[in-house]
Parts: sequence; C-alpha cells; structure tokens
Amino acid sequence: MPATPAWPPRSTPRLYIDGEIAPGSTIALDPAQARYLVAVMRRGEGDPVRLFDDRTGEYLARIARADARKGSVVVEQRLAPREDVPDLWLCASPIQRDNFALVAEKACELGVRRFVPVAMRRSVVRKVNPERLQRRMVEAAEQCGRTALPELAETRDLAALLDAWPQGRTLFFADELGGVPAPRAFAAAPGPAALLVGPEGGFDDAEREAIRALPSARPVALGPRILRAETAAIAATALWMATCGDWHAETQA
Repeated sequence: MPATPAWPPRSTPRLYIDGEIAPGSTIALDPAQARYLVAVMRRGEGDPVRLFDDRTGEYLARIARADARKGSVVVEQRLAPREDVPDLWLCASPIQRDNFALVAEKACELGVRRFVPVAMRRSVVRKVNPERLQRRMVEAAEQCGRTALPELAETRDLAALLDAWPQGRTLFFADELGGVPAPRAFAAAPGPAALLVGPEGGFDDAEREAIRALPSARPVALGPRILRAETAAIAATALWMATCGDWHAETQA
C-alpha cells in the first residue's frame, strides 16, 4: 500500500501573521505577502498556506483570493501550539548593519529566545534599526519552521546590562584572551543562559573586568582562531544549542 503523503506538504509556504489567528477566520494579506504567494511561489486559490502568529501556534489555511495586491486566506485548523524554545539570550555588540542583521537572522534559525543589542566602548556602530532586525527574524522564522519569534530587546549599554543582570542566568562571554572551552563550560552550567559577544575590536580591559566581576559570568573560548564578531555569535549559539539546547540528542529522543 503506498504511503499517505504528508499534509500539508513540506513545500507549503509559511507566513507570519501579526495578530492572533483562529480557525474559521479570514485574514487579509499585506501586499508583500500576497505578492510572495502569487507572483513568487505561484500559488492560487485553494492552495494551502501555513500561518503562525507568535502567540497561539501554527495553522493551516487556504488561499481564498489569489491577488498579488489584495490576497486573503481562510484559516482551517491549528497544526501545532506555539513552541517552547530553549532559554538562551544572545547579547551582541552592534556591527556593520548587514552583518548584524545576519546575526539576528541566524539567532532566530538556531533557536535563540531573546536577542539583545549591547553597545560597548569599541562598538563602531552605536545604533541599530529594530524594524530591519525584526524583518530578518520574521523571514528566518518563516523559512525554518519556527513558531515563536525571538524577543528583540532595546539596545542597552554594557554597564546597564550588567547592573540589571538577573540571578540564576549564566552569562557566557566570548573572551578573546581565553577561557574554558565553550562546550565544557556550557555543559557545566546548564539552565537559563546568555551569550555575550563583543564588537570587532573586542572588549576593553575595564569592560572585561566588569564582566568578570559578575558572579554568574563565565569566560569561554571558541577555538584556536580569532573569529569575526558575527562568526563568534553564530558559532557560540550553535555550540550551546548542541550542548544544552534543543539540538542535544537527549531532547530529540
């Protein structure tokens, strides 16, 4: 007997809806979403679409109006509740805008719960565009199947971040002067965590001293090579997910 194909198909487009979704409702798509479905994905009336709202989960819908300017979909059923992602924050210095948007995008794909831009003394970039970062994370979530968007925090300076650091959350910071190899450090301190990655020029001495003075701070090393800021952020996140997060083999059993 032939296997029953999965429904909806894995190739079904996914869209983020900024508002709570409910079965039976009709949702008007914005022009960019409608154009994506009709002109890019070549979908028409009656074709399935996956929707998620970062509130209640993921839903199956069908295209009710295939118009590249004023499309709409009708929601049929909920497919899954909103996921519970690992409790990891990524705190990173703003860098050149395309590279920082890349970090936000990959943070979403890798499963980060909260993304925190942190201004430091050697940060060349002092301001970020939150709309741009949010857009990149939404696009990443649509692509990777995520149903819970990372929380995008307001930019904070390092001193303020450390002053308000919550008890019970380990702060692993990528120290270019060295530290415990990251996988070993992560395994030794499971639980709520955050990664702190500095700017292109690294932490200065006063910042490093302030970070090390935090009881929950742990310096970590990310291998034998000097990594670019964006590479360090992505690599550290992947290592944590493989050691403590939902990449870990025990969580997949």
